[in-house]
Parts: sequence; C-alpha cells; structure tokens
Amino acid sequence: MPESQNIEWKAKWKDEYLEWICGFANAQGGKIYIGCDDYGNVVGLPNAHKLLEDIPNKIRDTMGIIVGVNLYESDDKEYIEIDVPTYPIGISCKGVYYYRSGSTRQILSGPALEAFLMRKRGVTWDNQPLPAFTMKDIDEETVKHFKQWATRKGRIDKSVLEEPKEMLLEKLHLINGSYLTNAAMLLFGKNPERWQLGSYIKIGYFETDADLLYQDEIHGSILEQIDKTVEVLYLKYMKAKITYEGMQRIERYFVPEEALREALLNAICHKQYQSGIPIQISVYEDKLYIANCGCLPENWTLENLMKKHASSPYNPNIAHVFYLAGFIESWGRGIEKICSACENDGVPQPEYTINPGDIMIKFTAPEDRVVGSAVKKVTEKVTEKVTERVTEKVTEKERELLGLLLEDPGYTMLQLAEKMEISRKTVAARLKSLKEKGIIERVGSDRKGYWKILH
Repeated sequence: MPESQNIEWKAKWKDEYLEWICGFANAQGGKIYIGCDDYGNVVGLPNAHKLLEDIPNKIRDTMGIIVGVNLYESDDKEYIEIDVPTYPIGISCKGVYYYRSGSTRQILSGPALEAFLMRKRGVTWDNQPLPAFTMKDIDEETVKHFKQWATRKGRIDKSVLEEPKEMLLEKLHLINGSYLTNAAMLLFGKNPERWQLGSYIKIGYFETDADLLYQDEIHGSILEQIDKTVEVLYLKYMKAKITYEGMQRIERYFVPEEALREALLNAICHKQYQSGIPIQISVYEDKLYIANCGCLPENWTLENLMKKHASSPYNPNIAHVFYLAGFIESWGRGIEKICSACENDGVPQPEYTINPGDIMIKFTAPEDRVVGSAVKKVTEKVTEKVTERVTEKVTEKERELLGLLLEDPGYTMLQLAEKMEISRKTVAARLKSLKEKGIIERVGSDRKGYWKILH
C-alpha cells in the first residue's frame, strides 16, 4: 500500500518525524509506521522496545499531546505504529505549526496560521470586530441596493429592511459587541481596501502564460463587485460565437453566465481575505481560470466538493448577506449549479484544482466556441471552396473581411471600417466583390440584417 493522506511508512525513526506527527494532529489525523519500506513491507526495527518508550515521551515533551504508540510483529520482524488522532485545538512542535496536506507536510505561518487557529477555536475571520471601521464608513448607496435586492427576493422581513442602518446591520449579524465586523466592512464599506488589502478582483487577458496583454481591477464593496466583474468579462475579455436563427442574433460564450456568476460568488464567500491577495481571473482565447486564496472545510477532499454536500462557507456572515440578497442558495448547491449550467449549454465541465493555499476553477472552451481558431478554420475552408468554384481567388484583404464577418455577421459597415482601419467606401467595394464571387449574401435590411457566408 503506498503512502497517502493519512499514512506514512518509515524504515527507521528520526526525530524530524515529530513534525509529521504534529501535521497529522492538526489535520485529519493519521498513522506513521516505523520499520516499513515505502511500500509498506515490514523490514523490522532492531531497537523497537526502546523506541516504544522514547517516542511517546518525545511527543509529550515537544507537543504536549498523547498518541497511540503500538508494537507489532510480522514474520518475526517488529515494527511500530504511531496512531495520531485529529486534535480540536492547534498543536505546535517546538513552537512551529505543521499541517498535513495531501501527502506533504506544510508549515503554517502568517495569515494561513491565523486562519487555522481561528478555525480551531470556532471563530471566523468575517465575524471579527474591526474597531477602526465605524458607521460613517458605511456606503449608504450599497445599503440601499441591498435593501432593493432583499425586497425582491423576500428572504427577510420587510420591517427589518425599514430599520435604521444601525439596527439593520445588527440583525444581519454584522456587529460584534459594540463594533462593526470585517464582514460589514467588505459588504458595505465605501473603500474596503483601506482596511483590508487585496479585497478586490483582478482580471487579466493572456495570449500565453507569459504574455499578459491587458488587465483590469474591480474595486468597491464585494456586493457590487459581482455585476461589475461579469459585465467587464463579457464586454471586454470574452468573445461570443455569433450565429443567426432567421433574423434573431444568438451570442454564445464558452462560459455560461450562470456558471461564471456562481463561480465568482463561491470565490468571494470562501476567500481567506486576511491573505491580502485579490481574487484572480485569467482569461485566454480558449479557457478561463478563477483562483482565490482559500481552503476546503476540515476533513474535506475534492471528492467531497464535487458530490452533494452541506453548505459550509468559510465566511458564513458574508454568505448569509449574499443569501438574503438572493445571490446564492443556502444548501451548498453552488458547484452543482455550475456543472448543470455547463451541461445545459453544451460546454465541458469545469476542472477544480485544490492547492494548500488556494482553490482554482478552470473553464475550457469547446472548439466551436473558440472564436479566433474557428474564424481561421472556416475562412480557410471558405477560400478553398471558393477556389474550386471560381477562377478568381479571394484576396488577402477579402480574407480579413471574411474573418470579421465570421466573428460577427451583424457588423455594420462603420464597424468593419473601424476594425480594418480603412474607409467605408473600401469596405463596400470588398463586400461587393465577395457578393459577385458568390461567397456572401445580405440577409435582411441594411440596418437590421446580417451577412451570410455561402459555404
């Protein structure tokens, strides 16, 4: 049996294995077998009885915990099992906190350590009081928008929404003692980044992994970031595959809006804001990544995440306000909704990557939704067919024009002229030439119609 999340095989004892025991205690528990090779075969321990005394004492002295240390025998060879339970409090080894992640040992420090210790105490970061943030820092316009969203959804009594903002925020669980909380600051603050670095969304368009062409940042309240981000992604970063059914224009992106919106909401509700790192969205011609600093709930794996599961948001107070506003459900159905939206739209299922410090979702475009490559292939095909039918070949300039018409058959004369940086008169001449060659035809009026490519 190979090593795994909860099992380690070691041929002999080394004191450095105390760090592995600490990692198991802080995670899901586990077992270390001393006297076994990397495949679990027993090789024996000449000093097994001495280790049976020494190991428990070393664990107690360095970590202050008790674990099971058992002596076993196989084929006249002795070996030791160290059975480490998971502990409800944070355990350190010589002042350092270790954590078992996958089959690796991670050292916890900085924001990750702070988040870990709060989790062990049953405290959430979003419910921590923030004395420097006061009622005068609340954005009245965002409060007004929340009331409108919540009224439409009907998940909170209207009388509560009519309360003064101080009473409303208290009933939304955004006041801890006499102070507003981190959640209140992110949800309703005029400028959340004044108190928490990285509380924004960063978007970049990449030609390759190394070539960033342009980027944007979405700032402000996290309640307002959703619509702004979706709008920027669809208007600036992703190209739609344009088709027509009769005179009806159909735009199809490779990430369905419902799936994109749900993925963004998941990232915002589960992000570890104390990391100071923004949510990052990387867009390519044929794929889109959303990455945020976060972690799965205790004892969860990727398998748990992809199956039906209970709602367990990292920031429950933020999630509660999003639920009341009608942005999310309260039943842990976010990933199910993302997968259903992709299935219904005929695009591949998203892929999740869980790293020790971040979670990333990847959306991939099917070939027929990649506008750039589709345009290239179809123009080549059109040119080939045209060459077969007519003696005069399509010129390079006409190919460029065909590419634009494949990108969007509804482009107007003015739009084509601007994109090709030529005059409208020149565009008209090239369109006329393509019409005469039997390659395109106009469907509908000059103002509301579109160009149909005959192939």
